[in-house]
Amino acid sequence: MTAPDISNDPMTEPVDLTNCDREPIHLISAIQPTGLLIAISTDWLISRVSANASDVLGRGVDKLLGTSLRDVLAVEAAHTLRNRLAILRGEDAVERAFGVQLVDGGGRFDLAVHMSKGEVVIEAEPSEPEGDFNPSAVVQSMLGRLNRLTDLGALLREAARQVRALTGHDRVMIYRFHPDDTGEVVAERVRAGLEPFLGLRYPASDIPRQARALLERNVVRVVADIEAIPAAIVPQLGPTGAPLDLSMSTLRAHSAMHVEYLKNMGVQATLTVSLLRGGRLWGLISCHHKTVRQVSYERRTAAELFAQVLSLLIETREREAVSDYEQRTRRLHDGLMSAIAENGSTTANLAAMADRISEIVPCDGMAIRVGDETVLTGSTPTLEHMAALTRFLDQSAASQVLAVNDLGKVHPPARDYAERAAGMLAIPVSRTPRDYLIFFRREIAQSITWAGDPAKRVEVGPNGIRLTPRKSFEAWREIIRGQSAPWTEPELRAADALRVTVLEVVLRLTGMAEQERERASERQDLLIAELDHRVRNILGLIRGLISQSKGGATDIESFAATIGGRVQALARAHDQITESNWGPRPLQGLIANEAAAYLSGGTPRVHVDGPRVLLEPQAFATMALVLHEMVTNAAKYGALSDRSGRVVVEWTVENDDLVIRWREMGGPPVQAPTRRGFGTTIIERSVPHDLRGEASIHYPLHGVEARFVVPSKFVNHDGDVAQAPATAPTPADQFRLSGCVLLVEDSMIIAMDAEEMLLSLGAERVLTASDVQEAMRLLDAETPTFALLDVNLGSEMSFPIADRLRQIGIPYAFATGYGDEIKLPPEHRACAVVKKPYSAATVAVGAAKAMVG
Repeated sequence: MTAPDISNDPMTEPVDLTNCDREPIHLISAIQPTGLLIAISTDWLISRVSANASDVLGRGVDKLLGTSLRDVLAVEAAHTLRNRLAILRGEDAVERAFGVQLVDGGGRFDLAVHMSKGEVVIEAEPSEPEGDFNPSAVVQSMLGRLNRLTDLGALLREAARQVRALTGHDRVMIYRFHPDDTGEVVAERVRAGLEPFLGLRYPASDIPRQARALLERNVVRVVADIEAIPAAIVPQLGPTGAPLDLSMSTLRAHSAMHVEYLKNMGVQATLTVSLLRGGRLWGLISCHHKTVRQVSYERRTAAELFAQVLSLLIETREREAVSDYEQRTRRLHDGLMSAIAENGSTTANLAAMADRISEIVPCDGMAIRVGDETVLTGSTPTLEHMAALTRFLDQSAASQVLAVNDLGKVHPPARDYAERAAGMLAIPVSRTPRDYLIFFRREIAQSITWAGDPAKRVEVGPNGIRLTPRKSFEAWREIIRGQSAPWTEPELRAADALRVTVLEVVLRLTGMAEQERERASERQDLLIAELDHRVRNILGLIRGLISQSKGGATDIESFAATIGGRVQALARAHDQITESNWGPRPLQGLIANEAAAYLSGGTPRVHVDGPRVLLEPQAFATMALVLHEMVTNAAKYGALSDRSGRVVVEWTVENDDLVIRWREMGGPPVQAPTRRGFGTTIIERSVPHDLRGEASIHYPLHGVEARFVVPSKFVNHDGDVAQAPATAPTPADQFRLSGCVLLVEDSMIIAMDAEEMLLSLGAERVLTASDVQEAMRLLDAETPTFALLDVNLGSEMSFPIADRLRQIGIPYAFATGYGDEIKLPPEHRACAVVKKPYSAATVAVGAAKAMVG
């Protein structure tokens, strides 16, 4: 089938929808017949009149033109007009007078007076008796009900109710303009039986641009009867050939298009009052009536006054909402800037703060671009799409915030991902290179319910093509796609404040970065030097212990045991010191830990008594060696060498110095040593040499006695560090391993030492692995009875091995040099931990806990 030829069809020709915007509705040269119009020159000569003026003034139009108005009006009326003209100021000013008798013996009229291009325009409407109606009192009462409402929606609903009570119209709507000049009914009060219009949207063309401009100047428009025939203004053209400008006219007739529009709505009478914010049209109070309805000039004046105050209330409520938002965002902004200043503005840091940033500018997703790195969070384009988008952004000025709610319109490739990112707000946060914080909002497939099809229809009439208003106002739904929720002015201000502050922080951080790098290098050099110093001291101390201990050793085994015990004493002291971040530690805890290896499961045999005091780290380490030697000697030769003896350790503070007394009793008879070994040297010389204190030891027959004085500078009397009571570990000779044992240790020397300890505890064989892979291979080949795992294997952790052992039910313990600071995964926190350096006793305790519980 061949399509019809429509090339010459006038209905297919393009129609300029801006024709309505150019219609000169203020030059219509006619008024509504409910009143009359007189235009006079500045010397009071009548220059124009409405065709119906003769009905009131008693003279024909021809006789009125050119006549002095003083000769037409009653004296009192002329006097009233003169007074109103005296106070009239400006083209947009209107003066009113009510109940004026224009001619002697005639009726009374309400007058409106304004200036129009050098002519004085007087409009008169018959006064309608209102009894004791007082506009000011009525408005005051109406506003009293509004002032207590803080919610804008509730305020507008109550305003619609109040206006309907004032004017008596069938329907009163509060109509709000959107940024695209479309309008929406946001509040309504309607007579029962009529279809509500609440929530309906009206296209911008329903109120053309020049009509909106007039509504900002002349805030009240009235139609008493849409069917009434307008009264023409005579003459239509003045001496200059121009029609009378009726912009400020109260009675100005309406255009044929608007009349047809109202007829299609089934409306007979209307009253419209503008709601202004900052001199711009925010919305309208729109009143509709199904039949003829004349609202008196006094009531219209009351409605105008009410609308003015309502406009102020609307502005106040909106400003309060904006102020609350800005205060909240300012608090978030300040906190965010502090975090950025502290952590830096790297991509990772900004991404970690994405939730806080999105509270400042609400969004569905963010892209953070710093240098060549881009991080995406939430609903965003892909990285591939982001590359094209950032190139597009780089074309704009670095100092501008770019906000669009239809990204595909300005960047066509964005149409491919509109469902994820239809709106964009881009904040440049650097100059070279271009770095951005980019906020995205998802597409909102808007379902807009129009009051009828918003498109004006095109018809062919006697004079050719013309636009016609729609004839149906039933709800007509349109789906708008590819757009997000718009970015509001407060959000844009918050975004710009964020841009400025981030730029300041970035510039400051850039300037500080080089200084910080220099300081970091200096700190690193200092730390390396300090570490070198401490390692050398430790190595020197160990070397001294080895060198001095060999003289008293009778064989390799006793030598190893002596050295091992002294190193373990230092390790225990080190663990306690590091628990307090190298701070002072309690003396009581030191004694309890040193004595713990010799305590049985029964009554403790080392009794301590004294005030709570803390020792500084240097004194703590020194006293650890001294007390280790005292406990070791007591266990070998003194009160702890049998089952009946005991040791009493007491301390007091004398002249701020700490005095420690050691007394042994109940043990075998004491014999003074025949030779002085290294242990005795440690006891007698460590405190005087290292701490500048005092030390003495005596050997009475009933038990060894010793006295040590620690100077006050190493003693802290104010601290209060909780110390867990010493518990009796399972002695090595009470626990035995069996079968094959798995040892995972990355240090060969430590592994060899630990292997010997495990064999001494009863293990038949020790399988040794230095990494996770090797350990897993050994487990595949053989099932051990117990496993000892070093936590840190250099480049990896041993937790995967522990997971495997846990899965197959093999008991295991961890070994670590981190002391109690080690953080194990939740599933392994109940496991035994053996602290390094190893000893057979500590390994036995760990194995017993793992295997026995």
